[in-house]
Amino acid sequence: MMEQKFLEMEAALKEKRYEGQAGNGLVSLVINGKYDLISVKIHPQCLDPEEPEVVEDLVRAAFNEAKSAMDKEISIMQAGMPF
Repeated sequence: MMEQKFLEMEAALKEKRYEGQAGNGLVSLVINGKYDLISVKIHPQCLDPEEPEVVEDLVRAAFNEAKSAMDKEISIMQAGMPF
């Protein structure tokens, strides 16, 4: 029974989408519950060839936001599982 619930949770997570944004929307990305990157959008305004670290930081921040949302949902799902 517990294995069945785990498989159901895993399947549900694979279908879920979690979005993260950074820089007031200059960078946004979507991941699924398996950490697969679904999409990345980068506004041209932040593409300065003199400062590539700006885009790097924004992508990292957007990913961390999406991951945090996913981790929160996983915690809620696991709370309902008997261990």
